[in-house]
Amino acid sequence: MVDLTEFESISPYTDAEAAEALSKLAEYPVVNQASQYFFPDEAPDFLKNLLKSIKTIDDFQILVMQKFVRWVLQHTAHNFSYDGVSNIDPQKKFLALSNHRDIILDPAITQLILYTNGIPMTEIAVGDNLITNQTIEWLIRSNRMIKVIRGVSSRELYLSSQLLSKCIRLNITEGRSSIWLAQRQGRTKNGYDITEQGLLKMLDMSGASDFQQNFEELNIIPMSISYEYEPCDFQKAIEIAVSKLGGTYQKAEGEDIRSILYGIRMPKGDVHIAICEPITREELEECGKLPKAEAYKMLKDIVDKRIYANYKLHDTNYIAHDMLHREKRYADRYTKEGVRAFKMRMAMADARFSEAGVDLKVARKVFLEIYANPVDTKIE
Repeated sequence: MVDLTEFESISPYTDAEAAEALSKLAEYPVVNQASQYFFPDEAPDFLKNLLKSIKTIDDFQILVMQKFVRWVLQHTAHNFSYDGVSNIDPQKKFLALSNHRDIILDPAITQLILYTNGIPMTEIAVGDNLITNQTIEWLIRSNRMIKVIRGVSSRELYLSSQLLSKCIRLNITEGRSSIWLAQRQGRTKNGYDITEQGLLKMLDMSGASDFQQNFEELNIIPMSISYEYEPCDFQKAIEIAVSKLGGTYQKAEGEDIRSILYGIRMPKGDVHIAICEPITREELEECGKLPKAEAYKMLKDIVDKRIYANYKLHDTNYIAHDMLHREKRYADRYTKEGVRAFKMRMAMADARFSEAGVDLKVARKVFLEIYANPVDTKIE
């Protein structure tokens, strides 16, 4: 049995710690409110009693989180689909390297797919900026979270990256747990899903062999998630618009948590996750022939191409592309009803832009780019 004690500061809770934390969480009044919202056919104290009965993290995943994710998809998505499950060998641990559109839903939906297909669920690497209070920590660390340290000095970041890299590698190579990791820090806000080379360098830090072997033993499986209507698209457009106008967007206190709740509640249309083919030994061998910096770049491009190729374009993507470029190139890919629905979403966005005091023309262009840019990466 591998010794994981050095990772205690960033690891998810143990079963005993999760049971204790969730029992405390159950006493908060908001739990009864959540119970009536997500479990309307049960008694008001259903969730409270359920949380108090949980003894393991698997219990929490199966009895609470899976029901929660199914509820979200049933009530806020028009259709949910996925493919590529056969690309996962249930006997091998892997690193799911995913594009990132929503803070919580991207990994949560992935867990649902794995559970549904009898594949062990992953641990999830999540930025510690989300842990804003004790209640959130109880919830997230009971949900298989590996803490990613952010907002620290360069020296502290280097040390925390070493620890995270080693934690991920040992979990996978020792057969303890697969890991879900976003391809970049923070969500994609402009529609371009681009893997950060620094992330690949971080993963390589803990390797004891050459480039090929270091990445081969991680068994990287890219994943691509797409939403017909992007969670938090209004807020993303505001952030980018502020930057384009020369300002610096400052998050308000608790904004990440509000973004999580907003992303959960907003209508999403069709949602699709594609589990891509794993990165192959042959691909890594070609990368390994290059100097390190170029090897990271080549591997980044391979991951990105997998994600682009498997991204599912929706009518909203084609509509936005035609609106942005003032053309009818993709008119055969959508309907008048689809255009009306998208324009209604834009009208809601305009209202939010006005409330935020950002330039309407700039924000609207950014909003369209969020949906239009995936068309360019997919087709070109």
